[in-house]
Amino acid sequence: MALSFSDQSSLPEGGASLEEVHETVETSEKKGFWRKLMAFVGPAYLVSVGYMDPGNWATDLAGGSQFGYKLIWVLLMSNLIALLLQSLSARLGIVRRRDLAQASRESYPKLINYFLYFLAEVAIAATDLAEVVGMAIGLQLLFDLPLLIGVSITVLDTFLFLFLQRLGIRKMEAFILALIGVIGLSFLIEVVLARPEPAEVAKGFIPSLPNEQALYIAIGIIGATVMPHNLYLHSALVQTRKIRRTPRKMREALRFNVIDSLVALNLAFLVNAAILVLAAATFFQSGMFHVAEIQDAHQLLERFLGTQWAPILFAVALIAAGQSSTITGTLAGQIVMEGYLNLRLQPWLRRLITRLIAIVPAFLVIWLMGEEETGPLLVLSQVVLSLQLGFAIIPLIHFVSDPITMGTMVINRGVKILAWVSALIIVVLNAKLTYEEISAWMVAAGDQAIWLWLTVVPLAVFAGGVLLYITFQPLFQPQRKPYSHMPHGGDRPLVHLPELHYRRIAIALDFSSVDPYVLQHALSQGEPHTEYLLIHVVETVGALVMGRTIRDLETATDRQYLEAYAEQLKEKGYKVHFKLGYGSPKTAIADLAQEWAADLLVMGGHGHRLFKDILFGTTIEDVRHRVTMPVLVVREP
Repeated sequence: MALSFSDQSSLPEGGASLEEVHETVETSEKKGFWRKLMAFVGPAYLVSVGYMDPGNWATDLAGGSQFGYKLIWVLLMSNLIALLLQSLSARLGIVRRRDLAQASRESYPKLINYFLYFLAEVAIAATDLAEVVGMAIGLQLLFDLPLLIGVSITVLDTFLFLFLQRLGIRKMEAFILALIGVIGLSFLIEVVLARPEPAEVAKGFIPSLPNEQALYIAIGIIGATVMPHNLYLHSALVQTRKIRRTPRKMREALRFNVIDSLVALNLAFLVNAAILVLAAATFFQSGMFHVAEIQDAHQLLERFLGTQWAPILFAVALIAAGQSSTITGTLAGQIVMEGYLNLRLQPWLRRLITRLIAIVPAFLVIWLMGEEETGPLLVLSQVVLSLQLGFAIIPLIHFVSDPITMGTMVINRGVKILAWVSALIIVVLNAKLTYEEISAWMVAAGDQAIWLWLTVVPLAVFAGGVLLYITFQPLFQPQRKPYSHMPHGGDRPLVHLPELHYRRIAIALDFSSVDPYVLQHALSQGEPHTEYLLIHVVETVGALVMGRTIRDLETATDRQYLEAYAEQLKEKGYKVHFKLGYGSPKTAIADLAQEWAADLLVMGGHGHRLFKDILFGTTIEDVRHRVTMPVLVVREP
């Protein structure tokens, strides 16, 4: 019987999105509605933190203080659009087993993919910029640290991300959920203390844009709510759940993910609405129409709400928002880099690069222009995010509307219309803002406007051309041949695989409990004629300085142990040699194995993790990159 969905639901050739956690959460064995729902709950909460990061705070505070409750409808519209688009993103990941970057790579030419990748990285950098500034402000508010020091400290959260990643996706989700709880509880208390007028709040749901500045803030709110990197992130996170590839199970997975998104994103909406309502009920009602700075809001809350706990709760929630968002931003960066470029970096390196890209502009703005410019910088970062949205939304709609790749899971006409209307609203608002901003720059530049015509205008025209291309390309071009997602290519025909015969096997020993297992595996790889070289490295300071001329007690003892191993093996009929190395095992083991022209190197692995790797180093990784022969790593059972 033919499958009712596309055979492209199989894994991408050679690699899965977020491969280290791909399908690590079992769902098919859960019985009962609530147990099944809890198995699927999680991805949307990781996504939702991007909807309540410090960038949202800046736009919500600016909107509430300048226009009272009049922009609440923008928050609601943004949230409804976000619900729709995030559900489409989850559908893409569940049905096609592709994240948005992988699907784009399969569908567009290289030039278009490079440009889309560049925009995705800009969006992630803008997101991280908001998180860096928000975290620094939170640290300043709680501990009175200068912003420049706070910005520098945010580099250290790289280690927190590494720690959480090693614990697994479920524990990372639990950590994020705890931070969301801190944010939600803090603002629930703040709103209760502010006592807003319900009738005025209700009027805020009637659409209106009082002036051009309201449009700028509204677009910032949209960019802060419907974030491009979240579309990439959600399409990958849903693939951490292992589901059976049957139509019934896939529909069940789609249903539970919609519930997950509905609850998580509505919580994010309530947090954003609480910030805007708080600003409207305190600052706007008091005639303070320009409180866009988070620091100003923090200082004024105690005066308006009459309790010292108000600013403390505000700062704690700000740090929780920044810390949770930075984790999901790192995951999104990994997804777009692997999906578009087939390039994988170590998580700590990827995190450090992303964080430095965000820190440099934040550091320069604070240093050159002063701490008072952080508010406009946060709002600008969210407007930049909004400008990227069309380049992520339009491909997503095309992918989930394609009956060839989605089969019976393709979205229906009603959902498609709503999706395109959402995309049209966002693109038109952004086009209007872009035109007005460039026109204002032209007027301000005067005689120097020629430089804008030579730089900014061509870039805007090229971006517009790319947007038109990805919008209409599926109508005129047949489906492209899928790319391999494997960084080093796809599979190869296995025509002739000759047997391997190892004639010279080097064995690295460290006189620990793993040695017998290392010897056992090494001997099992050999044949009667195979020769073996036992290697041990003396790591004392004296050995590092004096090398082979060292004559201390440890060197003599190590030589005796190595000779004892060699004699035992010779008695069993094996051809065995032994050599001592001196100094760093990373170089000595590799050098001795290479000099002896070994066909295979066998080493013991002790399973060091994170901090032990930092303290003791990763010998196996360094040796593996220094030698030309295969390396077999043996762990103690």
